[in-house]
Order: sequence, then C-alpha cells, then structure tokens
Amino acid sequence: MNKRRQIINHTLTRFYPNDWRILFGLVITIVWLLLGSIYIGNTVGWANFNLLPIEDMGSFLEGAFAPLAFLWLVIGLFIQQKVLAQNNRELRNSNVVSERQAVAIAATEQNARQETFFKIADNTRRQLGGISGLLLQSSKGPQGDNTYSEADFMEMWHLFATGDFEIFSRRFLILSGKGTDMQPLFYGTQIRATHTDNFIVNFDRLLKLAKGCDINNIISDAQVHSAHGLLSSRMRELHPRVKFKRYEMTRTGAYLDQIIKNTQEEL
Repeated sequence: MNKRRQIINHTLTRFYPNDWRILFGLVITIVWLLLGSIYIGNTVGWANFNLLPIEDMGSFLEGAFAPLAFLWLVIGLFIQQKVLAQNNRELRNSNVVSERQAVAIAATEQNARQETFFKIADNTRRQLGGISGLLLQSSKGPQGDNTYSEADFMEMWHLFATGDFEIFSRRFLILSGKGTDMQPLFYGTQIRATHTDNFIVNFDRLLKLAKGCDINNIISDAQVHSAHGLLSSRMRELHPRVKFKRYEMTRTGAYLDQIIKNTQEEL
C-alpha cells in the first residue's frame, strides 16, 4: 500500500507542473483573490471588514472561497482521472512485458528440453541400433538362416560404428518389403523375442520423451517415420501377446484440410 502511494505521489509530483489545469486554476485563483480584495477595499473597506463579527466574516469568507473550492475539486477530479489513466497504461505495458518475458522463458525452457532430448536420443538410437543388429544377426546371420555372411555383418557393424545407427533396421525393412515373413525373425526364439521387446520398450520411451518437448509433433513424427520407428511399428503389429495401439502421427490429410479451412475463413 505504501509503495503504491509512493508511486502515485511520484507520478503526481512529476505530472502537476506540466498540466494546464493547474496553471488555469492558479490564474483563476489569483484573479479571484484580486477581485475579492478590490471588492472589499472599494465596497466595505478593510478597516470596516476587520471590525465585522466573527460569524459575519466567516460567512463572507465561506461564500467567497466556495467557488474556488469547487474549482479545485473539479480540477482534482480531472487530474485524478488522468493519473489513473496513465497508471492503467503503465500497468498494461507492464502486463505486456510480463507476457513477453513469460513467452521467452517458456521458449528457453522448451529449447533446453529439446537439447536434452537430442542428447538422449543420440544414445538411444545407438542402443536401438545395437539391439536390431543383434536381432538381425540372430535371425539372418550364421546362427540363423545365413542370409548374411560374417563379412556382411562386419561391414554393417563398421557402418554402425561410424554413426549409421539405423543400418540394421533398414535391412529388416528391406526384408519386409520383399515379402519375408517377419514373425519368426522377431519372435521365433526366446532370444529374438527378448531383443524385440527391448527394442519396442526403448523406442516407446524415446517417443514419449520426444512428445514432452515437441508441441507441434515435428520431432515425434520424425522419430516414428525413421527406420527405427517403422521397425518398431512392425514389431508391435506382429507381437504375439500384446495388442499395441498404432503410433499417433500427424495426419497429412487432416493437416491440409485444416489449412484449407483456415484459408477460407480468412477470405
């Protein structure tokens, strides 16, 4: 309360000297006092005025100063309205600044979460790549049906080591595109089922983390449409015990329909 009063007093002190109403009131007051002095001097006389009874003098002064009191009351009301309007403008400006700061803080926090996600995502993609590599080696390597030789796996593991973490997931997708039965590749043995379940769990955790820092679903859509995401979707579809829901993705048709609708509304 005291702080607000100090702000108002500071505003009034800064505001009054520049207000034409104050100058107008001072001029009227001085003119009124001069006219009153002239009236007393010419009509009553100052000597007779000093001899008036107290109640008569009080009645005279009350009537003489009543117009001035009303004048300054009106001036005060106008000044108060102007000060309140100025304070309201300052409050609105303060609210705008606060909103901008809140938006900036939210954007900074969002960027921090996204940076953290990309650091975690890089390690998770490497982990998923290792799991898919072991799964492919178990089903299509020398321990499996020997579709890929030891040399082939050495080359793929070399690509994996140089940063191509989706090399094994892409090989699975190629096999699926050729019509290969993926069920035994994912769940044919206990080891394969374990690798597959680990892959699904880790990718789902990565996707959940992506949605937590992605308001427009750009990052999460990119994860789902990656080789790891497409492979995880296929694994979920073929899971023998669990009926998974499909991954939620941005529907292109619905997105384009919304753009058309917004364009028509603007027109």
